Amino acid sequence: TPQHDTRLRMPSPRLLLASLAAIAIATPQPALRTRISPTRLQALVQASQRLRAARAIAGFSEDESATPDMNKLAHEREFGVDWPKTGTEYLSEETIERAKKGNKAEKMKLAKCGSMAFKEVHEFAAAIREGKTTWEELDIDDADIRLKWSGLFHRRKRTPGRFMMRLKVPNGIVTSEHMRFFADSVGRYPAEVGVIDITTRQNIQLRGLELQDATDIIDGLQSRGLSNVQTGMDNVRNLVGNPIAGLDPHEQIDTRQICKDIDNMITNHGIGNPAMTNLPRKFNIAVSGSRDDFAHTSINDIGLRPCPNKETGEMGFNVIVGGYFSIKRVMESIPMNVWLKPDDVVPFCKTMLEVFRDNGARGDRQKARLIWLIEDMGMEAFKSLVTKEFDAANPSKAGNLLDAQPEPWAGTTWEKRDLLGVHAQKQEGKSFVGAIVPVGRILPDEARALADIADKYSAGELRLTVEQNVIFPNVANDQVEALLKEPFFNTGKYVIPGNAIDSPLSRGLVSCTGAQFCGIALIETKNRAMELSKKLEEKLKLPAPVRIHWTGCPNSCGQAQIADIGLMGAPARIEKEVDGKMKKVAVEGVNIFLGGKVGEDPFLGEVYKKGIPADFEYLMPVMEEILKEKFGAV
Repeated sequence: TPQHDTRLRMPSPRLLLASLAAIAIATPQPALRTRISPTRLQALVQASQRLRAARAIAGFSEDESATPDMNKLAHEREFGVDWPKTGTEYLSEETIERAKKGNKAEKMKLAKCGSMAFKEVHEFAAAIREGKTTWEELDIDDADIRLKWSGLFHRRKRTPGRFMMRLKVPNGIVTSEHMRFFADSVGRYPAEVGVIDITTRQNIQLRGLELQDATDIIDGLQSRGLSNVQTGMDNVRNLVGNPIAGLDPHEQIDTRQICKDIDNMITNHGIGNPAMTNLPRKFNIAVSGSRDDFAHTSINDIGLRPCPNKETGEMGFNVIVGGYFSIKRVMESIPMNVWLKPDDVVPFCKTMLEVFRDNGARGDRQKARLIWLIEDMGMEAFKSLVTKEFDAANPSKAGNLLDAQPEPWAGTTWEKRDLLGVHAQKQEGKSFVGAIVPVGRILPDEARALADIADKYSAGELRLTVEQNVIFPNVANDQVEALLKEPFFNTGKYVIPGNAIDSPLSRGLVSCTGAQFCGIALIETKNRAMELSKKLEEKLKLPAPVRIHWTGCPNSCGQAQIADIGLMGAPARIEKEVDGKMKKVAVEGVNIFLGGKVGEDPFLGEVYKKGIPADFEYLMPVMEEILKEKFGAV
């Protein structure tokens, strides 16, 4: 329990976890707060049907030998035992030769593989705690680059000596215990740096960390079923799925276990998988569960969109590939002309990653994303190679990769639904409730408050969305009114909209980290985004919500191109008196995008205005004009 921090050491803690999950299935919710006898636990362990269901919920494979020894703490793991090889050792000789001639990052990885950070992060932390070194004395490539393989991002430019830790939260599912642990992890640091962010990949970032504390945090995460490995640099980012999976009356397929299984394959159940750590560049995977495409598959390297097989009716996935944002290029995903059975998703993703790892560009990093490999080879040749490798690696599944299936709903329209407010679930007597988390920024005390509310109304579960908001699932209908009246949601910051047009700008507001913490960002984003939206909501009346995304630089972590209105950090100039003369002076500015769309028929917005000063004196009138002319504001 949260009140007791006693660690259980036993031959198979995975069996204990499976047993506890079985209790969750078999026992009425109020009884979960009572003591469970060892006899009862033993009986549950022996109940094979319940255990199989529990193991599936926990993300474990049916093959016991396929999962690592989970009895170890993260810092106890060793290369040669828990990790047979480093990431570099999985590369072919031909790939290594290309890397030797490649970009600076490739040479850095060859000098010492980033996967070494799985172990070295704990060695660095211990050395700092023991006074043997300081963060300033660490090799700069270790501190600023390789530690990203262990989820730690040094913010040298903005907050020297402090790190952001990016997690893996497949499908964006967290618990009240997780939220309290996040709060405790960052709450030990000064309030101006120790914060929690929800990201545009349904993920969590912990900010303000000091390296000497990394082991305690990493051990704590892994003991709670979360992970920090392979979240930066040339690795696969968080698995995005349907935030209302298992709840949605219009659900076509449940994405929760699929996302968990893909993540287990990529990270070896969260302990780190060197075989997947030396990709040419970052890689994004998203799994959609309905026509709404809440996962935004169109901006991912692999997007899986539900579609039934035209012959059998079995629900599977059509595959789209190649979507991404970068400084030099922005692209929507394109069809691969492949349909997958759900059981084939994990081996297909594994094959795709291996093909990308072994064949992707190692030269210009701006041309090293998946789409560049596809364009170099041609889609048919690329598909042929993937099919060949898939069949060779999975003989029992050879021939399973079919051509894309026709969508039975083609020619009809489907409006993407808003997940904020109160919505009926497919389970009778239950609702899910979506709450606004302004730009995804959560303070420690707020995280604890969210945890308390989740315990009270949603059995301790919360869902994160790509819009940086939270959802409370499985709220009993007779408790909804009490949830809406919770003081936490009635003080002005966190809000549960009462209808479809409440908080028309705040509800769709998304922002990257911005210059407060990110050294690449050209402008400060989060605080500016919240303030501007509030001012505009106070001044204007809108007939419908407008999605506004802020991003601090052209890397577009804030995904400005998919918004109704996107604001991207850019240079700007204003007339200002300098030494008695009027001169043009450089200031923080934005480029404004219009027309992005997400959902079933997505497309990317285009630049509408460039070089608008970000100061509200200049930006506010421009935004008012856009909202009036393009979105019907009065």
